[in-house]
Amino acid sequence: MEIAIRPRLDRAAVEALVRDRLGPDLEFTAHEEFTDGFFNAAHALDTADGRRLVVKVAPAKGLKLLRYEVDLMATEIECFERAIAAGVPMPRLWHGDPEGGVMIIDRVEGRFPHKVRDELTDAERLDLRRDIGATGALFARVTGERFGYPRASGRTVADTWGESFLAMVGDVLADIAEQDLTPPRPVPELAALFEAERALLDEVTRPALVHFDLWDGNIFVHRTEDGWRVRAFIDGERAFYGDPIAELVSLQFVPEEEFAAVVDGFLGRALTAGEERRLALYRMYLMLILIAECGPRGFDAELTAHQTKWATETLVRDLARLTD
Repeated sequence: MEIAIRPRLDRAAVEALVRDRLGPDLEFTAHEEFTDGFFNAAHALDTADGRRLVVKVAPAKGLKLLRYEVDLMATEIECFERAIAAGVPMPRLWHGDPEGGVMIIDRVEGRFPHKVRDELTDAERLDLRRDIGATGALFARVTGERFGYPRASGRTVADTWGESFLAMVGDVLADIAEQDLTPPRPVPELAALFEAERALLDEVTRPALVHFDLWDGNIFVHRTEDGWRVRAFIDGERAFYGDPIAELVSLQFVPEEEFAAVVDGFLGRALTAGEERRLALYRMYLMLILIAECGPRGFDAELTAHQTKWATETLVRDLARLTD
């Protein structure tokens, strides 16, 4: 599927880009373009010296993006650098150019959790989810200087989590209003609902790194002597500094019993009532993003309808929980 903002590069252009960054004498033995992403261009290149690389190229500057999507490549590079330093399993970062919008990383060997689940026993599935939760919690080892998205403009950066998160929500609501979209409640009403939770949000006092996109397509797993384990996480472009509980949003897109194992691995205990409520707020934020992004990314009518329907239904359920 063609994505309006995704750069279009042929093999020669990608090879030239890598030679410019990693050395003019590099020779390449294989090339593959990944077409399942919805933002960056991504190409795999094998080199004659045995490396297997992935090259990511950000959309061209000047394109209409969502407000939070500005400087996403810079965000992802920072996420990689800081998470790797903290011991999070991620591909090696060979080159990061936030200004030029280019990343070169190792290609990960492994499989996606949803692709192996039918091969596992119930106990193995829960054990793997527990490991995913425990490994995903490693992102929170990293502490930011302030809350918010780590971008050059400083938008959404604040000293309190409540102020920062409400600015993040304000941005996506502005994107929705600008496109004249119709969320399940009017934009001012949604903004007031989030604002009413400021005190709960401000219970979070440390700006932890949150990947915020740990669905199964961004997790590689492999079989070890101890069972199936996480090999690496990828795609840190949605990352921000905030509440570690927000990490559970994308980890929740699994069967209920598997999510309970994720939480056990992530926290070592059940969620408190306050954490459940904050998690609902973060899930609503992601659903608003999914509604807002369809237009700028140029999704076709079928994908737009499917994504909007699912996100809206999820929003409605969370709104009912919060206002009950």
